[in-house]
Amino acid sequence: MSERPRFSFQVSATDGRARTGLISMKRGDIRTPAFMPVGTAATVKAMKPSDVRAAGADIILGNTYHLMLRPGAERVARLGGLHRFMGWDRPILTDSGGYQVMSLSELTKRSEEGVSFASHLDGTKHMISPERSTEIQRLLGSDIVMAFDELVPTTSTRDVQAEAMERSMRWARRSRDAFLAGGDHAQVAAQFGIQQGALDQELRGISAGKLIDIRFDGYAVGGLAVGEGQAETFRVLDFAAPMLPEDRPRYLMGVGKPDDIVGAVERGIDMFDCVLPTRSGRTGQAFTSAGPINLKNARFNEDQGPLDPGCTCPVCATWSRAYLHHLIRSGEILGAMLMTEHNIHFYQQLMQGLRTAIEESRLAAFASGFRARYGASGGKAGCE
Repeated sequence: MSERPRFSFQVSATDGRARTGLISMKRGDIRTPAFMPVGTAATVKAMKPSDVRAAGADIILGNTYHLMLRPGAERVARLGGLHRFMGWDRPILTDSGGYQVMSLSELTKRSEEGVSFASHLDGTKHMISPERSTEIQRLLGSDIVMAFDELVPTTSTRDVQAEAMERSMRWARRSRDAFLAGGDHAQVAAQFGIQQGALDQELRGISAGKLIDIRFDGYAVGGLAVGEGQAETFRVLDFAAPMLPEDRPRYLMGVGKPDDIVGAVERGIDMFDCVLPTRSGRTGQAFTSAGPINLKNARFNEDQGPLDPGCTCPVCATWSRAYLHHLIRSGEILGAMLMTEHNIHFYQQLMQGLRTAIEESRLAAFASGFRARYGASGGKAGCE
């Protein structure tokens, strides 16, 4: 049997701008379009790794910022790396920590060198630079390393957005140099660059050109899903996604709601992540083919039906809405576990449905039918 590749991406079918294919890496294949459950602190909350895999996930996401603070990247490395530490033997993508140092930390200070900040846990001082972010991801044993970038609000002035984009591109070059100097890790892992430029087409084009010149393995669309709304997100994707190479994966960071994902796949996006299915599960919200429902509501207290009649997950096959309502209203841990398991299954079933529809050249009908069933009631989501 031939040795598995470090990284390859093959598109197997297209339908309009949407495509389905396969990313192959040392630790396994990733079917695209792919949704990556978020394992912020070396765990997909309320889920065992084996159950995440059973739900259909090929890859999960880990968080550089949180893991560097606790338990520490060097400690994880001494314990054999993130995969062994958490019991997940398939690919892991790690974000760079750039978003979190901007959004969670106190006393954040940016410079050309990087970002200095105070930990949100205990106030201790830290610095993340492109080199340090890459080093942390290498210590964790990440399969897909993200370049370090600077995120500014889409409401910032164009001058501020342009300055942040240009700095992100300089940091992207430094991130790439640090990754390629990473010895054995660079021989088994991949690295993605992150397009920035807020909602501005010209800035997005400049950013894409600079990233392509650096030659990353894949490319992410960053700086969206931060409050601009679905219509604006789709408007930007209409011009931003085609700026990125067709022969490389395109990853839309921090998205999202199921209807966001469907629309982004139609626009050529291949990879997604969001905390929404796990966070919603812990707070009593379930995703169903008819839209999200809140199991805290009293109307479910004698409902003997499954969460979603069309779902094939173990939760829907075994327990009723009434039982889940009881668990959630009682504050039982099992309630969060079962709701999260269902939501992860729902997202993975959606991705499989999208892949099959693209393969069979019926994506438009699939997307139209999904939106008609799901309606406009998609829950509020923050995917940080």
